Amino acid sequence: MFFKRITLVIAHRALVNNYRNPHNMELLMKKSYAVPGVLATAYLVLCVVLSGCSPKQSPADTHNKGGSRGGTPTVAMATVVQADVPVTLTALGTAIPAATVTVRAQVDGALMRVLFQEGQSVRKGEVLAEIDPRTFQAQYNQAKGQYARDHSQLVNAQLDMLRFLKLSKQGWVTGQQVDTQRALVSQFEGTLATDQAQIASARVQLGYTRILAPSSGRVGLRQIDQGNIIHSSDPAGLVVLTETHPIDVQFTLPQDMIAKVARKFQAHETLTAVALNRDNTEPLATGTLHSIDNQIDTTTGTVKLKARFTNLDDALFPNQFVNVRLQLDVLSKATVVPVAAVQTGQSGTFVYVIKGDSTVQVRKVVTGPVDGDRQVIASGLNLGEVVVTDGLDKLKDGAKVRALDAKAMANVATPSGGQHHHHHRGG
Repeated sequence: MFFKRITLVIAHRALVNNYRNPHNMELLMKKSYAVPGVLATAYLVLCVVLSGCSPKQSPADTHNKGGSRGGTPTVAMATVVQADVPVTLTALGTAIPAATVTVRAQVDGALMRVLFQEGQSVRKGEVLAEIDPRTFQAQYNQAKGQYARDHSQLVNAQLDMLRFLKLSKQGWVTGQQVDTQRALVSQFEGTLATDQAQIASARVQLGYTRILAPSSGRVGLRQIDQGNIIHSSDPAGLVVLTETHPIDVQFTLPQDMIAKVARKFQAHETLTAVALNRDNTEPLATGTLHSIDNQIDTTTGTVKLKARFTNLDDALFPNQFVNVRLQLDVLSKATVVPVAAVQTGQSGTFVYVIKGDSTVQVRKVVTGPVDGDRQVIASGLNLGEVVVTDGLDKLKDGAKVRALDAKAMANVATPSGGQHHHHHRGG
């Protein structure tokens, strides 16, 4: 009995010291010739005990070694609801001014004063610059002086005409003299009319020395500086003025869509247009369809349209790239699901419907228009049904799932380390 105890103690110590070295364990077994059956039994018992006390593998280690967590997949769900959905057409557009004017001088002369700041908003008729007016003032004064001279000659001729008429009745002058005097009066009247026209022309030329804003808008960068000689033939002019209140957005639509738009436009229906930023995430301005081009571009098969925006807050800038959403109609009480719920496979368009027993069913659907992240379902779903919107990668018909709403789903960690997987469309 004592010998057995000694043997077990020796075996215990050897096994503890050599647990992690299988080679030492084999040597120990060969050298322990006493009581082979007892030693083998002790060896097996200690292996079982020590293996139970060994460090446990973490889930991450199991995963890294090819293990699988398994279990019921977690998915995000959404309820089929009813809503009013606008029917819209989307297009790419460019903001263009309602009017673009190159402000030019209409007379030549020295640019005396520039009265605007670059980028300033101006009103129609506001003075933008002044040209040296002295030459044109002199021409105006000359025309007025000539008019005064010719007017006095006309008055004198008219008085002579009255005298000739009295003398003609008394026989002191002939009828030929009377006719000659009458012709002279008409001549001076014509000269006076010419003088009046010259005065008007000189007045206009003098007025051109004050360069006025032809319309309300915003001026750009100055093309010529004060003190230079400005010419009416200068191609760049003085400055470019753009009218941005209102402002237009020009965009194109495929020719197949233009019939619906034209029908409503010609019926004088107001078609609302929304301009969005480049990312198509933020509305910039809301306006209405203003005009439709009269022909189709044969190279692209599209038609140009313009939407007009008041732009009082200057949200739109000339030549700015925007996305346009043109509303044609509103679907009242439409069946709606999130866009993410709709999948496309070889058999067509479908969704996963979560049934009462927490299993999913593949349901074919007929889709309608899309409004942002909302998809209209024309047929295939009923109000109140629940569909899967995320976690669809490995689902199949009849699979059991654990359904969470979108907010709870966002907090669920995935095997890849907590990053949320987005589903991929496909069969």
